[in-house]
Amino acid sequence: MLTTEKCIKVIIVDDFKLTRVGLRCALNSNPDIDVVSEAEDAESGIQMIKKEMPDVVLMDLGLPKMNGIEAIIKVREFDKNVKIIALTSHDREEEVVAALSSGANAYCLKDIDPEKLADVVRDVSEGVCWIDPLVAGLALKSFPHIDNTALVGDGGSNHVKVPLTERESEVLKHLVAGKSNTEIAKELIVSVHTAKAHVCSILQKMCVNDRVQAAVKAVKEGMV
Repeated sequence: MLTTEKCIKVIIVDDFKLTRVGLRCALNSNPDIDVVSEAEDAESGIQMIKKEMPDVVLMDLGLPKMNGIEAIIKVREFDKNVKIIALTSHDREEEVVAALSSGANAYCLKDIDPEKLADVVRDVSEGVCWIDPLVAGLALKSFPHIDNTALVGDGGSNHVKVPLTERESEVLKHLVAGKSNTEIAKELIVSVHTAKAHVCSILQKMCVNDRVQAAVKAVKEGMV
């Protein structure tokens, strides 16, 4: 988690004013998060992102004219580093996959608890990929299934057993469940720094780049 000495700059892009007000109030109640600007459509949002250079963007997917998926693709054309949280009321498989494929760093349902949303903003700002646990299964369904029996024994399987420690295996289960570093730390009664260190070690050992890839590989290879 970031310290209060450095505020996370956030831009909200949503066509409903009431939603923008609610998100702004919820996030600005945290001393380490600062909503610097808001936009009601994709075009305005893209211009604000270019001007403000935020750390995190909350992008509604159901925007008029240019939708959120298209907007994320446009943003990625000029900014590869800004973290984007796809925000939506829908839990459709195709939308989850489209959002992540377009360059979103997180997929979040709008009924999320305000405190949880703040944690997601913090984690995503540090490079964490996050999928709402309620839709994580939909994202995993888009990948081909592998028979876990192929991983048992040494009968010519091409899969190499990943040498995770007992604690790392426990962390991996929470990671697959879509929990953030903050939530993992609370579950294991450790610091957020320690939880993050375990996650980094897991990603390195599994030879993947982010949490989404780790979750997919863990499920496909029967590690959880």
